[in-house]
Amino acid sequence: MELNADFSKRVVVHGDETEWLASPMPGVDRRMLDRIGDEVARATTIVRYAPESSFSPHVHDGGEEFIVLEGVFQDEHGDYPAGSYIRNPPTSSHTPSSEPGCVIFVKLWQFDLADRTPVKIDMNKMGSIMSAERSGVSIMPLFQDDRETVQLETWDADATIEMDTPDGAEFLVLDGHFTESDDKLRTQSWLRLPIGGQLNAKVGSNGAKVWIKSRHLPFVEAPKVA
Repeated sequence: MELNADFSKRVVVHGDETEWLASPMPGVDRRMLDRIGDEVARATTIVRYAPESSFSPHVHDGGEEFIVLEGVFQDEHGDYPAGSYIRNPPTSSHTPSSEPGCVIFVKLWQFDLADRTPVKIDMNKMGSIMSAERSGVSIMPLFQDDRETVQLETWDADATIEMDTPDGAEFLVLDGHFTESDDKLRTQSWLRLPIGGQLNAKVGSNGAKVWIKSRHLPFVEAPKVA
């Protein structure tokens, strides 16, 4: 399966307009944003766990990165409320579930396969720093290595936000809204800009919180299935 698999193109997907599709596990549904592959896939997805649902135990051969958007995500390693940012590196494993139900934004098979660094951050408890380069922007660093930079940005109300993306970038709206190229992005809207792109955003009257991953698109490849 290929969905939004041409990474040379700008893509916008609004989560609230995207159909929920059943996963192989009862009670777990998906809104697919981009995908290369079938059940083993390089994928960006919004996943919904119904109350008292679970997924089968599995190993993350290509790594897993996710944000808890609503509810509480659970596994044998802990409980992760809305606002949690998690990186489970390649070779890690767990058995996901959610007693109260939850919605997560998840990326699979997008790690350096040599990465062994787990990350668990409650973004509700972290502070931000004002950007020295971009007016109206506060930044919460989440992760950085030789391949990517991940951060949560808070944009001031009515600000104009410009950003060059020489190696591509993705933006997920966690709160508020902004307009970019005539698209109004709101909570759970996802924007991917290609290599050499530029963000030109006008923030709404209530500001916005936006999760951003950048510098990673030169490393796009399909998962290697044994």
